[in-house]
Amino acid sequence: MGAYILRRLLLIIPTLLGIMVINFVLVQFVPGGPVEQVIANMQGQGDVFEGFAGSGNDAGQDMTGGGDNEQYVGARGLPPELIAELEQQFGLDKPPLERFFNMMWNYMRFDFGESYFRKIDVLDLVLEKMPVSITLGLWSTLIAYLISIPLGIRKAVYDGSSFDTWTSGIIIVAYAIPAFLFAIMLLVLFAGGSYFSIFPLRGLTSDNWEQLSLVGKVLDYFWHIALPVLASTIAAFATLTLLTKNSFLDEIKKHYVMTARAKGLSERKVLYGHIFRNAMLIVIAGFPAVFIGVFFGGSVLIETIFSLDGLGRLGFEAAVGRDYPVMFGTLFLFGLISLLVNILSDLMYVLVDPRIDFEKREG
Repeated sequence: MGAYILRRLLLIIPTLLGIMVINFVLVQFVPGGPVEQVIANMQGQGDVFEGFAGSGNDAGQDMTGGGDNEQYVGARGLPPELIAELEQQFGLDKPPLERFFNMMWNYMRFDFGESYFRKIDVLDLVLEKMPVSITLGLWSTLIAYLISIPLGIRKAVYDGSSFDTWTSGIIIVAYAIPAFLFAIMLLVLFAGGSYFSIFPLRGLTSDNWEQLSLVGKVLDYFWHIALPVLASTIAAFATLTLLTKNSFLDEIKKHYVMTARAKGLSERKVLYGHIFRNAMLIVIAGFPAVFIGVFFGGSVLIETIFSLDGLGRLGFEAAVGRDYPVMFGTLFLFGLISLLVNILSDLMYVLVDPRIDFEKREG
């Protein structure tokens, strides 16, 4: 197993490098770099993309690196020395290849630089936003598992019954509703919309959180996260329930289950003493991957709707604002974490069922 883990760890290097290369190359062809952002603000346009409207062929020119100052849409009338100073400030006066290798060398030492526009280290910025994303990812995953596993087992045991039929209908509807639409519905219904004003609209805590008692802080925290966590849970809950049901149905039909029943074991003993461990292999071992999926995926809209300042919103704002250190720094960190979680998922398989040996399977 040690050799397998070592091989997987070594594969992280070319995989992560490929991710960074592809995204860096794509960024070179996207108009509206950080210099354009500054120019747009200086000229009172507010947003760089307003400068592209009606700009004709100028909008198709490369605006992400150094070179001729006339390449910047909206730069006319500004001193060339100012444009050159901005390029030097953002490090765009160097060739793209040199900038990429410098960036990767710094990232290998976990030096992600400073945000262009926030004047704060990227790593500090990520750590600042982390609590919101961890809250959404962790609680959504735990709730999804706590609901999906018992429900999926019961659906498998009573397969084809009226209970299985109507719960399947609810699951299909839940899966079909986009998370952001469900979030808006929750806001309208329970957060001061047209009906009830039960839950707060934004944030993880109240303004007077520091003055609350320990119990008050805990209750205030859960009061604030109730709606965003519920909105984030809906899709994962539906998928996990069907996965659990299908896993149990596959195991129930196997010969060892018939043998256990023939020996006179009770249905409960057969279900939880024999079927459960094999059926739950995929579900339990996939916990890290599900958590990362909820942690990174779909959080942008949820965080925006509920005014939560998390990693999803940070990445989106960095992409729109062309804050390259934040863009590439978070991409590197998230890519590294995702690849490590894939290895952790494999280790979870072995932990749940020691009979699995990835080295023999590869051989």
